[in-house]
Amino acid sequence: MITILFSLIILLSHVASSHSERCNPQEKLTLLQIKKEFNNPTLLSSWKPNTDCCHPKLHWHGIKCDHNSHHVKSIHLSYNKKLASKIPPLIGNLPYLETLVLFHLPNLIGPIPQTLSKLTNLTYLTISSTNVSGSIPNFLGQFKSLVNLDLSFNNFYGSLPPSLSHLLNLTGIFLGYNNLIGPIPDSYGSFKNHPNLYLSHNKLSGVVPISLGMVDFSSIDLSHNRFEGDPSMLFGSNKVTAAIDLSWNLFSFDIGKVELPKITSMLDVSHNEIYGKLPLGIENVMLLNVSYNSLCGEIPKGDKHNVDSYFHNKCLCGSPLPSCK
Repeated sequence: MITILFSLIILLSHVASSHSERCNPQEKLTLLQIKKEFNNPTLLSSWKPNTDCCHPKLHWHGIKCDHNSHHVKSIHLSYNKKLASKIPPLIGNLPYLETLVLFHLPNLIGPIPQTLSKLTNLTYLTISSTNVSGSIPNFLGQFKSLVNLDLSFNNFYGSLPPSLSHLLNLTGIFLGYNNLIGPIPDSYGSFKNHPNLYLSHNKLSGVVPISLGMVDFSSIDLSHNRFEGDPSMLFGSNKVTAAIDLSWNLFSFDIGKVELPKITSMLDVSHNEIYGKLPLGIENVMLLNVSYNSLCGEIPKGDKHNVDSYFHNKCLCGSPLPSCK
């Protein structure tokens, strides 16, 4: 009798647990299929068919669910060398996904699959420090809720997608350390919300479009590319740009005519073909590098930067360089 009663209790507990499972059945099946497409890595050993992917204590690694709807809202997988595969197209079958982070997965390869275009609720998309390649897809411009886009440190090639300008909520655009070529699209002058734009360490070229002067960037990094011409539209005393890095390009303009944003704390224009005098307020910039240009004139008295900030210019003088004659 005791044995029968115990078995009944066990049976009822299993029935109760199955009814109380939070994880959406279809999304759970999709996650298990994604695990299979990832070649069942040990990183995802907690993804088991007999456990609840949304359980607050027994949650699956890297998975977060909405507290009310229990739909999967976040996938965050990072720092694993054994996860070796392409990005599973089935990720596109998680329609409530708001955050997708694939970070520091050096054996993740292949392009961004077209099926990810269905993730129209994405707010944060990070595919960074992987070996993902191919072009940056234009369908990213469909993610109207996207706030942060980080595709840095990969093997992306081709041109910058003009469609990113459709994402009016973007505050962070990180596309550095890839193999991107061509100019910055004119449409990037439509960005709002004081974005951070990082395009460094690519093979981008051409002139900076005048339209970018309409954007009040929080920070901008165009360094280590092949840009040329006059980027002075990026400056302005009323802008809120705290960091400007234009170093290691072919820029040529009179920097003495620009007005530095009052809050700029970092300015690097080194290794270009920039000429003229130092702009007003240069001594107030905390981190400064104007070396390897063709600048002339006297460094402001009381300036506290070291010689490396001004080294190898045409005729700059005054402390920390030799005094003016």
